[in-house]
Amino acid sequence: MAHSAVIFDMDGLMLDSERMARDAWRRALADWGLALTDDVYFQLIGREAADTKAILARAYGPALPVEDAYARKQRYLEEAMLRSGIPTKPGLHPLLDFLDARGIRKAVASSTHRPLVVQKLQLTHLLERFEVVVCGDEVRNGKPAPDVFLLAAERLGVPARECLVLEDSEAGIRAARAAGMTPILVPDLKPPSPEVATLAHRVFPSLDAVRPYLAALLEEQLYAHH
Repeated sequence: MAHSAVIFDMDGLMLDSERMARDAWRRALADWGLALTDDVYFQLIGREAADTKAILARAYGPALPVEDAYARKQRYLEEAMLRSGIPTKPGLHPLLDFLDARGIRKAVASSTHRPLVVQKLQLTHLLERFEVVVCGDEVRNGKPAPDVFLLAAERLGVPARECLVLEDSEAGIRAARAAGMTPILVPDLKPPSPEVATLAHRVFPSLDAVRPYLAALLEEQLYAHH
């Protein structure tokens, strides 16, 4: 299979931002005297806003005014980002350089809404490194539905089957698989379930570990082409 594009998730994959998000959620819920459990937080990873709110409503019921809590979390997260910046994941820049050097197209497909995606990518000087950025508020269904990945492929002008997807979340791996793409899992805070590890084409501990695999894959493609 020829691969001509790589689609990146953002939070937890390129940006070491999930810890910041978890802290912001903890602070927001504490304002209503509630605790954030790992079980609830792990369900939120990789989900877009409407799904996130539905998960919180199920978990906490009427004790939590979900819209207010979501807005409070966004405020706490933004304060933290502006105060201390957002660290990028080890191996990200060498991987982007590697893809650029080989003419491989790149896109971002995030569940987060566009204003925050753009703000995060600008803060980390990553926005100019991607020709296409697709966000959760631009599609009807969020991950694990394939919509955000299919739109990214469409905007790149690349068939879905030629896209590799790099993801850290279960919802993202399911979405990439549903899109007919090749999903590669680089877990962040949550270890993958056996089922999701099976859905992934490969599982790597870091973006540093992804680079030699892609080098071998592209070499193989080149060889097959000739």
